[in-house]
Formats: sequence, structure tokens, C-alpha cells
Amino acid sequence: MLLFVKRNVVTLYKQTILGPLWYFIQPLFTSVIFTLVFNNIANISTGDGIPSFLFNLAGITLWNYFKECIVGTSDTFRKNQNIFGKVYFPRVIMPISVVVSNLIKFGIQLLVFVGFYVYYVFFTNQATQASPQMELLLLPVLVFFMGLLGLGFGMVISSMTTKYRDLSYLVTFGVQLLMYASAVMYPLDLIKTKVAEGSIPNITGILIEYNPMTTIVEAFRFITLGVGDFSFSKLIYVIVVSSVLFLVGLIIFNKTEKSFIDTV
Repeated sequence: MLLFVKRNVVTLYKQTILGPLWYFIQPLFTSVIFTLVFNNIANISTGDGIPSFLFNLAGITLWNYFKECIVGTSDTFRKNQNIFGKVYFPRVIMPISVVVSNLIKFGIQLLVFVGFYVYYVFFTNQATQASPQMELLLLPVLVFFMGLLGLGFGMVISSMTTKYRDLSYLVTFGVQLLMYASAVMYPLDLIKTKVAEGSIPNITGILIEYNPMTTIVEAFRFITLGVGDFSFSKLIYVIVVSSVLFLVGLIIFNKTEKSFIDTV
């Protein structure tokens, strides 16, 4: 697993011009665009004393890790069929190594978030209400189960793509749509307000609110910025859903690995 983690990290940007700088560029540019479109043009409020850019950067930092876990593990069998066909080792090591290697990227982007957090809190007057909460100690729990959730999804999708190859083309598109249903660029309170006003269907509000990633994103904003919808009951809900999905994905993955070489 450590060898595969090293391979994933070294080869990902080895032949790029900017290299690891993409770790910084991608979340920053995305946050700027989200701030311009959703907060300045669409006039979505992130709360008094909470900078829109910092609000968006918090959501994107979490979402990027989840997205990379799904995308990186969703084509495991097809991308590694040559290795799988030549030597035996527990196949589940491959998707796990992707999740672990993405932790390095997540750690770098988390430091970027911390840097801007310090800037806004101590050097500007825009983050007057931003304050970390005691629940910040739960951050490793959030990250662990977010990775478990992405790993479970990825293993299920990877197993399905051995027979239905066109699913691999839908993953990126589907993940993009899922981002809009995960409260990445808007607060969950906005959706609750829209549902109460009748602006959006009640079923849409339920799907967004009970999306596990919505809970994780909102929890991260709560523990770092002091805004967001957080409760321990919802955290337990995420733990249960992530664990069940991982176990289901593991069962399907292990079953598929016995015969995938004949269908890939």
C-alpha cells in the first residue's frame, strides 16, 4: 500500500509544469468563482461576519477530498488490469491507497484554508463572527468517514464498470451534480428557507439535508467558522451510512475481483 501511495503522489504531477502548485491553485480559483457567481451575482448570504470566500473555501476543501476519493477509486479494475493480471495481492489495497494518498493533497489544501482563516481573522475586519468550536477535535472523525464514504462509493462504481464501461464516463458528471446537492456553495439554512417558502420541492430539501456530504460540509463549517447545521445525531447518521456503504462496497468489490479479468 505504501508503494502505491508513493506512486500516486509522485506520478500525479510529475510531468506537469506547475507540479504541486495545482494543489493550491484549484481550490483558490474555484472559491473565487463561487464567491463571484453565488455570493456576488446570486446574492447568497453566508452570514454576517463570515467572508464569502472563506465560507466557500471551507466547503471546497472538504469536497475536493471526497471527489478525488470517488473518482480515483471508481475505475480501479480497468486502470490496474495489467498489474492485477500478473501478480496477486489483496486488490482492495489499490483503492485504499488512493484514499490515503489523497490525504496528502487534502492536508495541503487544509493548510491553505488555515492560512486564509488567519488572514481574515487577524488582519481584516470581515471575519468578526468566525470562531473555531470545541468540536474541532472531531475533524479527524469527519475526514475518516468522508474517506470511507468515498471509498465505498468508488468500490461499488468500480465493480460495476467492469461490465458496464460507459458508467466510467458518467462518474465525473455525476460527481459534479452531487456537489450541488451537498451544500458546498450555499448554507443548508438557505435550502430550509426555500422549502418553507415553497420555492423548491420538499423532496429536494430532504435529499440535500440527508445527503451525508451535506452533513460533513456543514459540520466542518461549524467547527471552523462557527456557522452551519451540526448535531451529534447527524454525525452518528454519517458514521452509520459511511460504514454500511463501505461494507457493501467491500463485499461487491471482493466478489468482482474473482472474475473481473474475464470481463475487463
